[in-house]
Amino acid sequence: MSSKSSVWYSLLAVIAGLLLGAILFIPFNANPLESYRTMFGAAFFTLEGLGTTFTRATPLIFIGLGTVVAWKSGFFYLGFQGSLYIGAVGATLVALSARSGHLLAGAPAVIVFASSLFVSFLFGGAWALIVAGLKIRFGGNVVLLSLMFNYVAIYFVNYLVTRPLRAVGSLPQTERFPEKAILPRLLGERNDLHLGFIVALVAVGAVLYIMRFTKKGYEFVALGLNERASIYAGINAGRVMLQAAFLSGGLGALAGWSQVLGVQYRLLDGLDQVTGFEGIVTALLGGLNALGVVVASILYGGLANGAQVMQRRTDIPSSVALMIQGIIVLLVLTGPQVQQRVAAWRSRHIARTESTGDIGS
Repeated sequence: MSSKSSVWYSLLAVIAGLLLGAILFIPFNANPLESYRTMFGAAFFTLEGLGTTFTRATPLIFIGLGTVVAWKSGFFYLGFQGSLYIGAVGATLVALSARSGHLLAGAPAVIVFASSLFVSFLFGGAWALIVAGLKIRFGGNVVLLSLMFNYVAIYFVNYLVTRPLRAVGSLPQTERFPEKAILPRLLGERNDLHLGFIVALVAVGAVLYIMRFTKKGYEFVALGLNERASIYAGINAGRVMLQAAFLSGGLGALAGWSQVLGVQYRLLDGLDQVTGFEGIVTALLGGLNALGVVVASILYGGLANGAQVMQRRTDIPSSVALMIQGIIVLLVLTGPQVQQRVAAWRSRHIARTESTGDIGS
């Protein structure tokens, strides 16, 4: 399936998912149109709701971009939840070093911002490099390795916030970060939208440029399409896979960077449960295309945001929106098989028509 047709199918899948999801409102005696109006109105048609939607979309965009780079390169990495956690650790170490009496106490906010961004990306990239290195050296299964590394990262954060980095108090968490380490709000203190969303859009542009207009992007795509052919063409498959792993892991780590510096302002035990996997879903919804990732992430973030508002205003639980998300994902994932079956049916139909025409003549 081409990227263009994949995006169109994803749009159709979203529409079909919303139509099927309307059935879920029937047990609650709710008007589906009114429910959707409440959900989407709260998520996209108020400044406050739009800010929250974009904020929810920010980590999804980072992980979706990482998925595009990794999967286009044939490196089917599922460790973005771990990259998120490790990226959050890197950002936390820099943020805490900006406290009074520590290394970056006298540094301006822009230095703290740049340092946290760099260290978080470096930590996440190095984390994914371990998986790629094990794959290259020992031939391990990337899917299993990366899934197991998720748990290592989660328990590592649990150790940090319950032992060396724990703040005074009963909760397993660090101290609140100093103000100059916190990402500034873009639309005022009452709106959730922070600078991380702008960084995510810059990352979109960077990934688009790398994948479409650079030699390295060509090597990534060539390796993903056919490893043997790319090696025959002179591409160093091992080196390119390591580079793809580092870039994708670093992008995934920025999801954790945006969460701890833009939303939570401290490192928490269990800081995030699902974003690492939802980001992969948004990449699939976007047809493994950087621009598609932005649209899918905003839609996904809007559904989550609108669902919470809908639950507060009506008797409809937010789980309805989660089920609608699941329906959309299932429809998108079955897209290639549906298109293959439609193409096969059309081929048989054309062949039958031509055969009938030959007999008649």
